[in-house]
Amino acid sequence: QVQLVESGGGSVQAGGTLRLSCPLIRYSRYCMGWFRQTPEKEREGVAAMNADGTTTVTDSVKGRFTVSTDSNRLFLQMNSLKPEDTATYYCAARLCQSPALTEGAYVYWGQGTQVTVSS
Repeated sequence: QVQLVESGGGSVQAGGTLRLSCPLIRYSRYCMGWFRQTPEKEREGVAAMNADGTTTVTDSVKGRFTVSTDSNRLFLQMNSLKPEDTATYYCAARLCQSPALTEGAYVYWGQGTQVTVSS
């Protein structure tokens, strides 16, 4: 059974940095990504890995957030954080041929980690 547990969330001031991580699913058919959600909005795709090693990043975080992996973990490096980045962040896994930032494409989900950015 796949268990995804995110780590690295916390509270920072605007302009600060955080690095989220979660375990990497080691089956080549799966690709992983990051989503976020607030009580006021639907879950939003933030950044994802693709099978060819490229990444897909949503426009609102381009230039500030980077998704990457090492041999064991998926990371989301978040720089220049803004108050509007405040959300619960989830790591998730999809079959690689599925759309990178589409929530419905993901089959495994973590429980989420809270990121709070104060102004």
